[in-house]
Amino acid sequence: MADDATHLPNGGVLDVAVVGAGFAGLYQLHRLRQLGFRVRVLEAGSELGGIWWWNCYPGARVDSHAPLYEYAMEDLWQGWTWTERFPSWKELRAYFRYVDGKLGLSRDVRLDTRVTGAAFDEVRRVWVIETDAGDPVRARFLVLCTGFAAKAYVPKFEGLETFAGEQTHTAHWPQGGIPLAGRRVAVIGTGASAVQVVQEAAPVAERLTVFQRTPNLALPMQQKPLDPAGQAQAKAGYPAIYARRAHNFGGYDYQGIGKGAFEVTDAERRAVFEDRWAEGGFAFWANTFNDILRDEVSNRAAYDFWREKVRARIKDQAVAEKLAPAEPPHPFGAKRPSLEQTYYDAFNRPNVELVEVNETPIERITPTGVKTTAREHDADLLVLATGFDAVTGGLTQIDIKSTRGQALKDYWADGVRTHLGLAAAGFPNLLVMYGPQSPAGFCNGPSAAELQGEVIVGLLAWLRARGVTRIEATRAAEDAWNAHVEEAAAGTLFLKANSWYLGANIPGKPRQLLNYPGGLPLYLAKCAECAAVGYAGFELA
Repeated sequence: MADDATHLPNGGVLDVAVVGAGFAGLYQLHRLRQLGFRVRVLEAGSELGGIWWWNCYPGARVDSHAPLYEYAMEDLWQGWTWTERFPSWKELRAYFRYVDGKLGLSRDVRLDTRVTGAAFDEVRRVWVIETDAGDPVRARFLVLCTGFAAKAYVPKFEGLETFAGEQTHTAHWPQGGIPLAGRRVAVIGTGASAVQVVQEAAPVAERLTVFQRTPNLALPMQQKPLDPAGQAQAKAGYPAIYARRAHNFGGYDYQGIGKGAFEVTDAERRAVFEDRWAEGGFAFWANTFNDILRDEVSNRAAYDFWREKVRARIKDQAVAEKLAPAEPPHPFGAKRPSLEQTYYDAFNRPNVELVEVNETPIERITPTGVKTTAREHDADLLVLATGFDAVTGGLTQIDIKSTRGQALKDYWADGVRTHLGLAAAGFPNLLVMYGPQSPAGFCNGPSAAELQGEVIVGLLAWLRARGVTRIEATRAAEDAWNAHVEEAAAGTLFLKANSWYLGANIPGKPRQLLNYPGGLPLYLAKCAECAAVGYAGFELA
């Protein structure tokens, strides 16, 4: 792609630079190009797909079911079929190549280009964006689409550098792969990527040791193959499915019961739980009763049902108590559930061991394994499934400077501040997609990419039509949005779990609900209200 200054109009200044070539960034590129904006996407990976370029560890697959995990553009979905209800990373990569072939996105994407910093030139009203490629990119507006899992977290284990075998964080899995068969594998962590790796490693590893701090309240994926004929028949209903996304809390097509868990009889409650369990995916989390994430008694009913189902699959009752304890480790669903297929069954295998690190903490990593206070566990492959500095980490790892010379990382050092989850005071012409205080981690990715994405597209088009070249959130608007987010959070059970939703997995990170807890419909309504009055809460020039 030729995107240097000599090939760009207006002295080499773009209208919009987008960081990230996942669902959100590519949607921005497509829609803004349609409207005649000069746009480039800067992507650190070597192919399109965002997280689906980086996620290539064994078993990696999406946790949103087809057809919700794709663009809602008819000219795309009419010509595409999936092979599985929950596609794998390989199929997601194929999908992005298909989308590229249809929309011609690559010509405006610079791959293998990591954005390292950005500063706003107040005189010219442009962002000067630094990359590891060396040549700066200049753009009137900068739209960050880095996603909520762009910065892996590796705890500071003593001796980690001495490990003599292979080691990797799941987010840094080599593109060429790492064999699991016949290996002594140690997996530290029990989040979503750990669940998927464990399922793949358990049947083939010589020995698999899983180090658990908090049990994963995982749900049955209920994976199934999909055939082209069945999808062709179902596509008549796709427009209605996609239309329902804007009216659902998480951007899915769930419709819910509309009642509390104890507004029905015991038999009716059981029937709903059984139905959603059999449906699989996030149905048991997001599509039962309307008070599961607000009322502790209703929440406990859901947890007890979950525990009953899980314990029935685990033979050793001591292991079952560690994986599905009698007392919940946190309210059910207050941490994002993972989806599993054979995770709990893996612990019935004689080659699989579960180590509860709250009982026997990890002391250090040795050249030959992991040493806890009880003993050393041998390993020749160390898998760090230790999560992410989620929601904010991908943004603050870029050295983005405010007009006062303050880094975004420092501006948010005591807690995130935004207006509508879109912009921050002191950072004019900078817009954030799928970021903090937006629906982000509570919302299906492609739904947010398109529905929140249209908020940004509409804003940029509105500014251009009025000749506005500078927009900046006000501190007062940030205060108001923070208060609204905190008020909405106070009515939920999310605050009762030490989760990445709250930044609790990162030492020293301020404890704050990082995602917007009011749901996608209310969020879109708030954005529409702001736009209807000429973008209140922003200073325009």
